[in-house]
Amino acid sequence: MTASHSDSLVVLFGATAGAYGAKLGSDERELILLVWQVVDLHSKKVGTLHKSLVKADNLDLSDQCREVSGLTPEGLGKAEPLDRVLQQFSQLVSSDLKVLGRSSYTLCSDGQLLIRQVLHPETSKKNFLLSDCFYSFYDLRKEFHTCYPSSAAVKDQTIKTMAEYLGLGTDETEEDFGVWQVKTMVAIIFSMLSESCNHIFTEPETVKYKYETGPCSKSETVDSETVIRARGLPWQSSDQDIARFFKGLNIAKGGVALCLNAQGRRNGEALVRFVNSEQRDLALERHKHHMGSRYIEVYKATGEEFLKIAGGTSNEVAQFLSKENQVIIRMRGLPFTATQEDVLGFLGPECPVTGGKEGLLFVKYPDGRPTGDAFVLFSCEEYAQNALKKHKEILGKRYIELFRSTAAEVQQVLNRYMSTPLIPTLPTPIIPVIPPPYTIATGSIRDCVRLRGLPYTAGIDDILEFMGDATADIKPHGVHMVLNQQGRPSGDAFIQMKSADKAFMVAQKCHKKMMKDRYVEVFQCSGEEMNFVLMGGTLNRSGLSPPPCLSPPAYAAFQTAAVIPAEAALYQPQALLPTTRTPQASAAAPPTVTYYPAQAAQLYMNYTAYYPSPPVSPTTVGYIAAPPGAVAAAATATHTPILPQPGALVRMQGLPYNTGMKEILSFFQGYQYAPDDYNGLIQLSDQARSVLQAPKEWVCL
Repeated sequence: MTASHSDSLVVLFGATAGAYGAKLGSDERELILLVWQVVDLHSKKVGTLHKSLVKADNLDLSDQCREVSGLTPEGLGKAEPLDRVLQQFSQLVSSDLKVLGRSSYTLCSDGQLLIRQVLHPETSKKNFLLSDCFYSFYDLRKEFHTCYPSSAAVKDQTIKTMAEYLGLGTDETEEDFGVWQVKTMVAIIFSMLSESCNHIFTEPETVKYKYETGPCSKSETVDSETVIRARGLPWQSSDQDIARFFKGLNIAKGGVALCLNAQGRRNGEALVRFVNSEQRDLALERHKHHMGSRYIEVYKATGEEFLKIAGGTSNEVAQFLSKENQVIIRMRGLPFTATQEDVLGFLGPECPVTGGKEGLLFVKYPDGRPTGDAFVLFSCEEYAQNALKKHKEILGKRYIELFRSTAAEVQQVLNRYMSTPLIPTLPTPIIPVIPPPYTIATGSIRDCVRLRGLPYTAGIDDILEFMGDATADIKPHGVHMVLNQQGRPSGDAFIQMKSADKAFMVAQKCHKKMMKDRYVEVFQCSGEEMNFVLMGGTLNRSGLSPPPCLSPPAYAAFQTAAVIPAEAALYQPQALLPTTRTPQASAAAPPTVTYYPAQAAQLYMNYTAYYPSPPVSPTTVGYIAAPPGAVAAAATATHTPILPQPGALVRMQGLPYNTGMKEILSFFQGYQYAPDDYNGLIQLSDQARSVLQAPKEWVCL
């Protein structure tokens, strides 16, 4: 039994199968030794000194452990496992206290590593609970420095240096490993209790029993010395899982912020805020410790980064999160017409929502339109588990996804949607040096090859080295790296060869050849098939699938054209769009004028409406502005439509699937359109063209 002002101390020392001293616990090695002794603070008597070996799951001892402790795997193999040793510890301490006539005690250890970095993490991984006594302890080094301010700094203290400061003799060779440490610690405590010092143990270190959720305001001040970034988390991990990974360390209230990607999904990273810099420094020692089978990277972060992710300004969110110790569940994919009653009915009586309707928070755009997301509060884990069992059940005509969530994720999602402009804008365009124009291959001639399974670190130079002598047969500007929506390599590339025979030879020679540590598949394909994939379609054994950005009617009209998204057109008003072609006319049509950045500069087309994102190529379409003279010449030569001045393309996201032309026109009522100048870009039926007759200032895509 423990108390805030205990009448006894239990001096505790331990060792693991790995690192010793300042690095104790940093290598995730298991505990193999516990030594302890009870000290009566009033009578200054001591109980029996106990030493217990612990049988670890992995008995492979480090060289340092063997040298310092003198222990062997054979000796440890006969010991008891940790749970049994801790049971014996509680029984023997209670027995010693009874002999001394005392009832309460607090642990006292040499520093914080044994309690925070060894015992708590290991018992958490082995799924058994520590007794209450391990959640409060005295750090002998801190107490010693308080008693003797002129001694060395706390971080530089050891049992030996403290003993030397007091003039106590320590002969490590006379006693077993662990025994002399405990005896020396007891002697140090008695010196601190002497009349000359009269030290009182009053403020123990504490370990939080559980992580506390809560909101965070952007107006808060967050010390950068208390924040870390954890990377490599399983995508389904929750704030409680992260708190468990850092078990033994005190995380600040609401201090776990899961990071989301551009699609609002977790990206495997989290920012964690601790109560002080000391706890943060201990957290950094858990770099590459494991969560399940995955190792987690831990780095320093800043307070600004934490507030950017976790901070919020909405009063509605603050009120929603004001109910403490609630389990938060995120619902995704709700029908846009769903009401609070619909959600409560979907969850049912087996998982009651805290506060009824007050425990629901619908996520909306700035104009009040629903996003299909909502957050729900539950008062206990049982109700939350019942709700999670409804994952992918149907509400209306849609299946609903349910996930564990956090207060920081609520803030992050609300911040993201509430800051979304109605008409998204693009960053300032990059205008590099423009090389001579070139053409994108089209048609059914199989003069291209597709590389699949490239290492994500592979660049164009790696591809050229991979192809060897065949690089001489690549067309100028014929290497197309396929990128995903985040602008990162997707593992695919297309190569335009000078002839179908050259493409066949490359596919035969290089198929399943190794690049770095991966084999790469090489397939012969046509320019038409290459363009389908670069536009966002798929190419597999089942055939070609149209890009998700094109509906079936439009797809037929755009079969061989390189399509530029609306965002790209907004980059420059003079941007060129390639000519629409049909399969019959493609061979005779003049070449498309396409510009791209020199030196393979990376330009990414953002298809933000689709997930997973369709692949794209930085050289598929050129939306970097050419000189005005080149634009005019290209337009004259190829009849390529050029955006008029003034004018703009508007992209609409989040349309209901049953939206028709009339609904779109009604949405833009009061604006004006310009269909006639875009007949080359948008395939309109006669009926649609008659509806669109209006003064020419806006066009809607």
